[in-house]
Amino acid sequence: MSLGLHYKNHEKILEERVVSGVPLLVFPLLEETGVVKHGFTTRLGGVSKGPCSSMNISTTRGDDPEAVEENKRRLSAALGIRVEDMTFTHQTHTVRVAVVEEKDRGTRFSQTDGMVTNVPGICLVTFYADCVPLYLVDPVKKVIGLSHSGWRGTVNRMGQVTLEKMQRVYGTDPGDVVAAIGPSICQDCYEVSEDVVEAFRESFAKEQWQDLFYQKENGKYQLDLWKANEIIFREAGVKPEHIAVTNVCTHCNPDLLFSHRSAGEKRGNLSALLALK
Repeated sequence: MSLGLHYKNHEKILEERVVSGVPLLVFPLLEETGVVKHGFTTRLGGVSKGPCSSMNISTTRGDDPEAVEENKRRLSAALGIRVEDMTFTHQTHTVRVAVVEEKDRGTRFSQTDGMVTNVPGICLVTFYADCVPLYLVDPVKKVIGLSHSGWRGTVNRMGQVTLEKMQRVYGTDPGDVVAAIGPSICQDCYEVSEDVVEAFRESFAKEQWQDLFYQKENGKYQLDLWKANEIIFREAGVKPEHIAVTNVCTHCNPDLLFSHRSAGEKRGNLSALLALK
């Protein structure tokens, strides 16, 4: 079944699946590790009404709590996890990464934009509506990381920060890690101002600028968060062949994916989910 998503190119980076009536986007590269369950939600398959319709499990969007709970039940069934194993972030565009232990199962980390764990069954959940989901899987040490990276997180190298946390706490070798950059806003849709680009000039080498942004006649810039996060992963030691970069833009698919730039605050959130088997 095709959801009708618009793709930026024809590469088969993501697969669309409908499980128990819930559409999910999955990365074959992550599945091939054999150690994780994962997915990225769409707007479809839930019971929420109005701006949050229909699949939203975020509690920060003004959604009906009963609808959120039913959506969580549906999503957990589709992914093959337990609702009580979902462990959440309350994101504030930091590069704070929490270490999730058994005692943290089912909790929510405030002012946190990333999580890492080696506990099987715990499902890490982060939220999106244009920002970039970063999935990290170490199939050797059996460690996972999941992080939210908007432009602030990206310029402060959230992907590297998450990987370094996995290294320090669990002994992860970056060369073993398989990473995915999830559905988010594409360069064609992401107009930013001079101050944002200046921050990227300071964070990235000059020879990389032409791959990251370009200026338009109106003085604004188009910024490529996908490429920026790919560069960050590579420079942190992840092998190029171990990185899957999305070709699905949230802003290009407003009927199927929540987008802040499309709908502003009146919307639900998309969810990235990642769990060790």
